[in-house]
Amino acid sequence: MAFKDILVHLDDGERCAERLDVAVRLAQAHGARLTGLFAQSETSGPGVVARRASDRLSEAAGQVQAAFTAKVEAGGVAHRWWQLSHGEYGHVIGETVICSRYADLVVLGQHDGEAPARVPAQLAEEVILHAGRPVLVVPYAGSYPTLGQRVVVAWNASREAARAVNDAIPLMAGAASVLVLALHGHRGEAEPGAVPPVDIVEHLASHGIAATQERMTVEDMMPMDAVLSRLSDEAADLLVMGGFGGYGSGPFGLFGRGANTRHILRQMTAPVLFSH
Repeated sequence: MAFKDILVHLDDGERCAERLDVAVRLAQAHGARLTGLFAQSETSGPGVVARRASDRLSEAAGQVQAAFTAKVEAGGVAHRWWQLSHGEYGHVIGETVICSRYADLVVLGQHDGEAPARVPAQLAEEVILHAGRPVLVVPYAGSYPTLGQRVVVAWNASREAARAVNDAIPLMAGAASVLVLALHGHRGEAEPGAVPPVDIVEHLASHGIAATQERMTVEDMMPMDAVLSRLSDEAADLLVMGGFGGYGSGPFGLFGRGANTRHILRQMTAPVLFSH
């Protein structure tokens, strides 16, 4: 398995360079084509704007395209360039979702509430929920020269978690360590009826991935805070988790649908591979 068609979202923000570096290294590692998608809003919220790019937005797109072309050509990466026709808020979200469906993997940046608003705050969330593709979100701070060397998987046996694990197999191949955090509710909860001896670690082993499993009983903190704590303990460079429904139901039903994904999107300290 490998990613052969990767899309990276670009804008003229300071963090765009780090996001592009991550995407270029992924494309090189997987022999993939890299599509640069310039999608930047010209309003901080829904509103009426001209259905064409302003001169300022067109100039920004040209500068970003030049930087993208220089980077991918220097790295010997097959590439193509896409940009949206204008920057209306809903257009940026909707078209980014649609474009993402034509890639094996989408690379986005974490929203930084302290930085100037260049894209809708919920862009990553909407792409995760609606694109139908795995989405790698790169934090708005820090540098990430490696990806998938030390991996933590948030696992609760849900549909979303199962999809995330399989979507992440190309990123986990060759990892130095993979830790599967098996998330459970309070001790003493009744276990479901007898099932065959299913084992996610065994499944990963069939793909040549040597993983270990740690049962995590969440009692004193939000489940995703516990995951983030272990992520830090492991000095991990990748977190793999299912998006939205996978952690808003089941043993953690007290948390609203999507609450845990949004929490990670706010608090993440390493790149996260989301699938929904």
